[in-house]
Amino acid sequence: MQSLTVALDAMGGDFGPRVTVPAAVQALSHFPELKVILIGDEPQITTQLLQLGVTPHSRLRILHSLRVIGDAEKPSLALRNSHNSSMRMAIDLVAEGEADACVSAGNTGALMALSRFILKLLPGIERPALISSIPTSTGRKSWMLDLGANVSCDADSLFQFAIMGSALAEQHLGHAPRVAVLNVGTEEIKGNDVVKRCAEMLNKTQAINFVGNIEGNKLLHDVADVIVCDGFVGNICLKASEGTAQLFIDKIRASMTASSVKGWIARALFSSLFDELKTLNPDQYNGASLLGLRGIVIKSHGSADVAAFINAIGEAVHEVKRQIPSHISDRLEAVLLERHY
Repeated sequence: MQSLTVALDAMGGDFGPRVTVPAAVQALSHFPELKVILIGDEPQITTQLLQLGVTPHSRLRILHSLRVIGDAEKPSLALRNSHNSSMRMAIDLVAEGEADACVSAGNTGALMALSRFILKLLPGIERPALISSIPTSTGRKSWMLDLGANVSCDADSLFQFAIMGSALAEQHLGHAPRVAVLNVGTEEIKGNDVVKRCAEMLNKTQAINFVGNIEGNKLLHDVADVIVCDGFVGNICLKASEGTAQLFIDKIRASMTASSVKGWIARALFSSLFDELKTLNPDQYNGASLLGLRGIVIKSHGSADVAAFINAIGEAVHEVKRQIPSHISDRLEAVLLERHY
């Protein structure tokens, strides 16, 4: 079994080493082929490892960094002052070939700027995009992009997002995914000029299984495998969906745990349903991929707990095994060749 190495920004996110270190240790037991490099403040990382009864070994090593890029730090400032930061060092390891992927829960804008500057974009890609899986009513996953890396896009960028998303989803599904554009209506005449132009381009592309426009109320209804939009719309839709799902779960949990007749009735009626609703928990879908780079970078939620962060590491492992950047390049080459002729 061939090993793979993930460079982990241990200092990123709301909780830093308190989450990233236990997640790394548990991930090693989940993925026998995995090696992890924990990058951050060595004393803090060592303290967490000692609490877990673990010391560095052949599959787990520490790389000390001198600073952390703050969540409020502007990407331009982070780019200039990134040397010796945990995030920069993690990305550098990917660029140098010492790691196969990077995982960070840190500043999204800084992560995108540094990844683009250090790893560079794949040929034919103008902008990287954040993509993540989302739950659907059938129990299957869909993938949505962009989720916040690009708040304003032209039609060509959305078209490239569709190509990249299709390549990623196909490696999960094993077949050509259904690709849709998020719009204010399903009719071809609906939407702004950018969205309509992107749909026209996808309609003419045989290499993409384009199924048309979908509206926001169908996001979770398994009518498409890949949903394309700009980062402004995508981020708002994702956060609204996650908030609604969490509210629903919390309301039912509160009813079921109430020490009253109401609680007893709720437990009797909703116990099995609650198990199904837990599949909507956003933590299960943690780990957004920054597509379009000459390397694999995974962004975790800043508020992720240990279980959620393990899922982000798992996404990195999957993408390394599937060599996602290579598949994106191949798909892009096929599309460009088709359009040329």
